[in-house]
Amino acid sequence: MWIENARKILPAWAKNGGDQTDVVLASRARLARNLQDLSFPGHASEATMKEVLRRVEQAVNAIRADHSPLKLTRMEDLPLLERQILVEKHLVSPQHIERPQHRAVILNADESVSTMVNEEDHLRIQAILPGQQISEATAAADKMDDLLEERLDYAFHEEKGYLTACPTNTGTGMRVSVMVHLPALSMIDQTRRLLSALSQIGLNVRGIYGEGSEAYGDIYQISNQMSLGRTEEEILYNLQTACAQLVESERTARDAIVRDSKLQVEDKVWRAFGTLSQARLLTSEEALRLTSDVKLGTDLQIIPDMKSIYLKELLFVTSPGILQKIIGREMSPGERDQYRAMLVRDLVNPNK
Repeated sequence: MWIENARKILPAWAKNGGDQTDVVLASRARLARNLQDLSFPGHASEATMKEVLRRVEQAVNAIRADHSPLKLTRMEDLPLLERQILVEKHLVSPQHIERPQHRAVILNADESVSTMVNEEDHLRIQAILPGQQISEATAAADKMDDLLEERLDYAFHEEKGYLTACPTNTGTGMRVSVMVHLPALSMIDQTRRLLSALSQIGLNVRGIYGEGSEAYGDIYQISNQMSLGRTEEEILYNLQTACAQLVESERTARDAIVRDSKLQVEDKVWRAFGTLSQARLLTSEEALRLTSDVKLGTDLQIIPDMKSIYLKELLFVTSPGILQKIIGREMSPGERDQYRAMLVRDLVNPNK
């Protein structure tokens, strides 16, 4: 019962496969847009924020009338737990839920496309897909952008492009990113060097929940730093090239650790599996770290009967908000650790 409830909650990109999923967990494209005659959210009055939301809601209703299934939800209508779940599903940013008044999120049917209203910009249109699907995610975000632009007057300059709250987003307003799993590079102490090299070629490196978050479980988000002065094609090409290099480096590192330290790798993987399959208490951070080790073991066929999709599910169901949603009530941290361990045991021992 719990497992089925968990799978109903997860967004599409966490349920399905994709290319290069041994390293690339997901691809995301995000577009920043603002309305022409209204102050940007950082300087907007309450009345202006309210007007932005009114216009966007009107546009969404018109799109829905044309048979495109969209749902607009106001942040202030959601309890804190439901807002936290949106963050854990990567549908909104942590900053978006801090001040819910006059803020909203627009979701399509399978939650592969989400649009934040009145975050740093009036609109943050995001598409997220499983595996390495950077071009496909960009196309999905562009489609939503076109639907909104038909009904809203965007702030656009003939020379500068789309105007945004942060100058680095001006131009295309586009940020593309990949969420990557780099455990082998971490094991051979090459992660910092490689990620530092990425920052020097114009790419941002962030933790699992984006800006300001930690890279728990050796999971990183890699994105372009700027869009000003660059075309969409250039931005896509640069990230795709960097992603291909990351995948190659991680796979090479995996071959190296199996060749040079096979017993140590197997020990690390099976110890993690043993803890996940038997633990009675698990914090979210520990669960993520152990899941990272087990996913590596699954990808290396050290644990041949474990489905990789289970590991992707574990990244979500162990999060505090989603866990409480699955169980059906709010819990203290200690209770969450107990139920997290129980749910993880069921997931890693599906035939128990």
